Amino acid sequence: MPNQQSSSIAQRFEQLKQDGRLALMPFLMAGDPDLSVTADVLLSLQRAGADMVELGMPYSDPLADGPVIQAAASRALAAGTTPKGVLDMLRSLKGQLQIPVILFTYSNPLLNVGMEAFCQSAAEAGAAGLVVPDLPLEEAERLSTIAERYGLDLVLLVAPTTPQDRMGRIATCSRGFTYLVSVTGVTGERAQMESRVEGLVQQLKQTSPVPVAVGFGISGAEQVRQVRGWGADGAIVGSALVKRMAAASPGDIAQEAGRFCAELRAAADQP
Repeated sequence: MPNQQSSSIAQRFEQLKQDGRLALMPFLMAGDPDLSVTADVLLSLQRAGADMVELGMPYSDPLADGPVIQAAASRALAAGTTPKGVLDMLRSLKGQLQIPVILFTYSNPLLNVGMEAFCQSAAEAGAAGLVVPDLPLEEAERLSTIAERYGLDLVLLVAPTTPQDRMGRIATCSRGFTYLVSVTGVTGERAQMESRVEGLVQQLKQTSPVPVAVGFGISGAEQVRQVRGWGADGAIVGSALVKRMAAASPGDIAQEAGRFCAELRAAADQP
């Protein structure tokens, strides 16, 4: 059984719990528009108060991504972004980037490299965890064992349609935190969060031995406050940030990402 206290993700959540704060986790697509900008954005998000970052590795056939993040992945691939390039960029930030980075990838790229080789490379680059949304629980149990050997947390997802008994199994196997998908569908901004998510948060927190973070559909400050009010431990904001970055002028992308993150941070910290 992995020692959660040795995980940088677990340590960050524990510190936030002691401080009574919500974990803020922005998502961005690596390589959109290029890896140099991605590096600048990561540091900007850190300065603006992000507690962790979910870093997408662009993939041509995503299953969980909505149109905004799909478009970002297409731009990144067109710019020549590769898994090795993403990890090299992350490695270059060692000593500067202090917050945990969770890599978001899909099964096919991971299996193409090999689970062992991928985990070793990710850990050496400085990643703290992995999210693989299309990996079945049964395969995830195998990957989790490999990831743990390299000090990586494999974060598993729970959907609104997940049966209660399976939800318990997923939560028990998840490391670092359990990722609660707030919508039935793909990523993307929503005008409002589904009311049933509050009950799912409470249900999951009763069975999950690790913190619970809510993602998919969090568009801005109001939803971040809502997630905190429901008792979740973290909020993941992806499409709204990616959209803001895409709309910014080329020289202002990192600054715009930081401004938006600061808005979310202020909302997360409101009593």
